[in-house]
Amino acid sequence: MLCADMVEVHWKDFTGRKRRAMGLLEDISPSGACLQLETAVPLGVEIFWESPKQEFTGFVQYCVYREIGYFIGVEFDSKSRWSEKAYRPQHLLDLKRLVEKARK
Repeated sequence: MLCADMVEVHWKDFTGRKRRAMGLLEDISPSGACLQLETAVPLGVEIFWESPKQEFTGFVQYCVYREIGYFIGVEFDSKSRWSEKAYRPQHLLDLKRLVEKARK
């Protein structure tokens, strides 16, 4: 699902130093998410953020710089599976539903 919501993410770098940054949640699925940040996050580190009803924890799978910032791919751990009932980002777009509506 494409989405947009501001989140404060936290992680520890490989030296053990606590880091945090504000980011934009770009997309989300039951198994992971993509965040846009102004700073790079190392591959493999554990990263987390909170919503009012759920905390999300996962591991960085990719970190790619694209013109406007770093795009961070996060694979959720088994406790952080996303559902729309538990957390609905401020803006949420289900492309599958949009295509189905257009076909009708």
